Amino acid sequence: MNILLLGSGGREHALAWKLTQSPLLSQLFIAPGNAGTAGLGTNLDIPVNDFNKIKAAVLTFGISMVVVGPEDPLVNGIHDFFLADAALNNIPVIGPARQAAMLEGSKDFAKQFMMRHGIPTARYQTFDKTTISGGIAFLKSLSPPFVLKADGLAAGKGVIICPTLDEAIHEFSTMLTEERFGSASLKVVIEEFLTGIELSVFILTDGKNYRILPAAKDYKKIGEGDTGPNTGGMGSVSPVPFADAAFMELVDKRVIRPTVNGLADDGIEYKGFIFFGLINVGGNPYVIEYNCRLGDPETESLIPRLQNDLVRLFMDVAEQSLGSATISVDPRTSATVMLVSSGYPEAYAKGRVISGSDQVGDSLVFHAGTTFSKATGEIVSNGGRVIAVTSLGNTMQEALEKSYHTSEKITFEGKTLRHDIGFDLTD
Repeated sequence: MNILLLGSGGREHALAWKLTQSPLLSQLFIAPGNAGTAGLGTNLDIPVNDFNKIKAAVLTFGISMVVVGPEDPLVNGIHDFFLADAALNNIPVIGPARQAAMLEGSKDFAKQFMMRHGIPTARYQTFDKTTISGGIAFLKSLSPPFVLKADGLAAGKGVIICPTLDEAIHEFSTMLTEERFGSASLKVVIEEFLTGIELSVFILTDGKNYRILPAAKDYKKIGEGDTGPNTGGMGSVSPVPFADAAFMELVDKRVIRPTVNGLADDGIEYKGFIFFGLINVGGNPYVIEYNCRLGDPETESLIPRLQNDLVRLFMDVAEQSLGSATISVDPRTSATVMLVSSGYPEAYAKGRVISGSDQVGDSLVFHAGTTFSKATGEIVSNGGRVIAVTSLGNTMQEALEKSYHTSEKITFEGKTLRHDIGFDLTD
């Protein structure tokens, strides 16, 4: 079958790499793709939110399935767009419809959902410009530090943790009055701070059945020791040592099953990935956030461990036959290190020539923000996060050593990376 994959990041390169291993795939098209995906299929110069151009490509190239990588087109309703079009409604879209995608599209929607279905999460309240005084009063009722979240999509950067009440009040007011994150911060969720260690758990669901995928842990902060501002992710590891069978049984019982059942009870059909951003508080899992797609850079760590035919799994989702599938996982550890542009997550330069990405040994190199120079044809940087380097090893340390060794070979002006991925875990 011909498949169209939407997206242009490291997650999409990893998915493309996996999809091309399936004998069920005839041709892969990626819109818009990057310099890495260009070697695995045909890149199409189409933005992920231009649904009419996507429709034209689907009809032109005989696409039989659309796989949606990023959250934006899901929250904007691409699945609904296909269902409403007679020429498209027989083509499965792997990714939830808009209402279901609001689990990620609105922090307030997600928190209300969790409260309604008894899913453990932090205490919270939601505020807008008209209720700033109420928000300040709620902040005063909490103990530091304070968690502020833009309600809408903010490219993984809409969460601020403030150590003092004065800073929290200032940031909270600024988020609302100055719309620091644009329309995403028209509403702001204030949460109590939970102390623990975070991890990412993923499932694939067909709306009735679900299968749990390898767990991962990512590192959001730009600086060593988890310091500085949030980024889209500076690296990840899979599996997560403390997420043993007993802990994952708790996650399934208290979080995953109530979520899947809650969606069904609310009359919300969900087909695709659900990302559970969790925190382990004294051995108990709490939900920090939902995402309606795979994480990035977690995908670059978990996909190399997944031994199933990914096209077959997606067909099971489309046919609601996922209940008969068995997930097979490589027992080794996968470690991903992200190479980013100097200045990220603030202002950064693009167009930096990348060299050494073909000198990778037994590591995998997934392009996150790359393109081809129109002038020279060279691979150049095109984003804040540029390259993800992933390696497998018998231990986390072995996998990390391979990834860091490969990372030294890949160069571009202003290359920045964290050297302490996995620092808070023991093998």
